Amino acid sequence: MNAATMTDAGLDLSGWMRQPLAEVEQALSRWVGAGAPVQLGEAMRYAVLDGGKRLRPLLVLAACEAVGGLREAAVRAACAVELIHAYSLVHDDMPCMDNDVLRRGKPTVHVQFGEAGALLAGDALQALAFELIAPADDEQAQIPAAMQARLCSLLARAAGARGMAGGQAIDLASVGLQLSEDQLRQMHRLKTGALLEGSVLMGAACGPADETARTALAAYGAALGLAFQVVDDILDVVADSATLGKTAGKDAANDKPTYVALMGLDGARAYADRLAGEAHAALARCGLADTRALAALADQVIRRSH
Repeated sequence: MNAATMTDAGLDLSGWMRQPLAEVEQALSRWVGAGAPVQLGEAMRYAVLDGGKRLRPLLVLAACEAVGGLREAAVRAACAVELIHAYSLVHDDMPCMDNDVLRRGKPTVHVQFGEAGALLAGDALQALAFELIAPADDEQAQIPAAMQARLCSLLARAAGARGMAGGQAIDLASVGLQLSEDQLRQMHRLKTGALLEGSVLMGAACGPADETARTALAAYGAALGLAFQVVDDILDVVADSATLGKTAGKDAANDKPTYVALMGLDGARAYADRLAGEAHAALARCGLADTRALAALADQVIRRSH
């Protein structure tokens, strides 16, 4: 993620991001692979550490700040959602799925550790995500049980058949097909958008958000999630592999339906801008005192170069 100094939201985003990113990186380094057999632990750490935009953890922490929530719970939730994202990339890159060899500027996990090692690393990362937000009593985490349950529910829904995994299934079944705009939108709302929206809602669940705020934040997360995918489709066409840190042009090579294929470059760019406007409009009606970090992250999603 590019760290623009001042965004349209009136926030020094690079300054704001410094502390949450440091917290998340330190926590991930401490938790990922701890206690795992050596080879499995190495594969888990390889998949998670030293790379990634960390957009989902930033959304969790920004939403938590907006509702005045419990920081300890939000840091755990932020790490958990990043682990779900990382596991999905490990599995998505495997030969049985997208068969990619480059991720975050380095060989994919199955290239580095073999297919069985990658499969197990993804499985372990998924399980660890739920361990983090429902910690054992001996970890002395001061997170109310009802909050733990709500966070687990939100994460499971975002990651499962009604979210990311369901969207991935639609994606695999759609290779070579021409989808309508409604069908493409539904696929990406599940595949990409559900986890981004879930990140926002998990952050809100760490504090006392009322129904008005939760509804508006869900609308913000949905618009942002779809905008992220539209920009992803654009970058797959206009950026190179070195910039992206993953293989450029693979959607067209794999004959996958995309917003660029459906709308053209200019149409996709205009649609991304409209979605960013929807995200800002949702924040304007949420009734929370300070949503500048969330607004700045929406701006950054549209402007990103990788």
